[in-house]
Amino acid sequence: MALTLSITPADALIDVPRHIRVDHAQPGQTVEITALTRRKGVLWQSQAAFVADAHGTVDLSRDAPASGDYAGVAPMGLIWSQSPVDSPSREQFNLPVAEPLVTDVVARAGGAQAQASFIQRLACEGVTRQDVREEGLVGTLYLPPGAGPGTHPAVMILNGSGGGINEPRAALYASRGYAAFALAYFKAPGLSDYISNTPLEYFQTGLRWLRKKVQPKHDFVAISGQSRGGELVLLLGATFPEEVSAVVAYVPGAVVHSGQNACDPKIGREGPTWLLGGKPIPHVWENNRTATWAPFDEGPAPHRHEKAILTALQDPDAVARARIKVEDIQGPVIMLSGTDDGSWPSSLYSKMVKDKLAEVKHPYPVQWLDYENGGHSILFPYVPTTQHVYAHPVSGKISTSGGTPKDNARADQESWEGVLKFLDAAVRARAA
Repeated sequence: MALTLSITPADALIDVPRHIRVDHAQPGQTVEITALTRRKGVLWQSQAAFVADAHGTVDLSRDAPASGDYAGVAPMGLIWSQSPVDSPSREQFNLPVAEPLVTDVVARAGGAQAQASFIQRLACEGVTRQDVREEGLVGTLYLPPGAGPGTHPAVMILNGSGGGINEPRAALYASRGYAAFALAYFKAPGLSDYISNTPLEYFQTGLRWLRKKVQPKHDFVAISGQSRGGELVLLLGATFPEEVSAVVAYVPGAVVHSGQNACDPKIGREGPTWLLGGKPIPHVWENNRTATWAPFDEGPAPHRHEKAILTALQDPDAVARARIKVEDIQGPVIMLSGTDDGSWPSSLYSKMVKDKLAEVKHPYPVQWLDYENGGHSILFPYVPTTQHVYAHPVSGKISTSGGTPKDNARADQESWEGVLKFLDAAVRARAA
């Protein structure tokens, strides 16, 4: 019989794993499998070679490759090990994000060849998208199928130091049953190009607008943010506790930071990031006796921003002044971090938050998922994890977010599963 390649399911949301299997090779034959995906116009590729079993079968959920772009048993290794072909691109999704990703898979054994494709979607059928340009807000609202007043809990999604609108995560949240508002606060139409001097009241307006717009089920509005957004969601939960039902903090900071690499050059990277009542919120670089950028600026490329942050944390008085008062949060908290975070010490920061909440006997659930050898880029399942060396989107400095592709892929998968369980439990607790 001819060589066959099967992929199931062939069409599903991006967070659904696929079963990839080759049949009718010769027993013991080498089977080479290539995966090709076009992402925002750029071709990404991976390749691995397998040895067929006694029945002439290769099953990626069972078999490790003999060679190739990943090692060990990994059912979706052909996706997370992809790299862009002749391009420095880090863009993993299409525009618009509702346009699905199509991966073509080719299996070759001897002179025989078999092909199949599968589709990964961020937005399931029935999800709707709406640009938001109201009350000074700049963002995008994604609603689940059958959305109406009081039918779905809500989540507001905030990006990190790259700025912009996090539509991919919002689309996937909506596909999983949440009214999802991706709110930009810089590097988006009509907003500043920089993070410096961002008023927290802007996010309070966003929370109130979202409640008014979707009338969320059980009045539940969570906030989800990554990196500087992870710092921000903890800060918002502490500053506006009555308005935040739950906090999802990806690779967060436990202290307030200065503008850093996303700063307005006129203000400088040691200038303030957040304002409240028109006044800067104290940050860890202020009057800091130990802080220096030298380990980041002068170290070898790719630079590790985390090395400079660690110098700032050696001044206990500066840390105390800048610490986010997480004990003021009135809801459950989940943190997701990596032990090899190259951008800042998200594991240490998450431990600081967890320890403080334990100390004050926080009356709501607190979870911390910490990934060994994981880096700063924790996203969601089944996307490429190879591009952790990059030019910062604002400063342009060549840096590493840390981690290994395999460990980052594990963090992507397990963190998303953990967040969905956390939010489901938080909504049920709110209802009760």
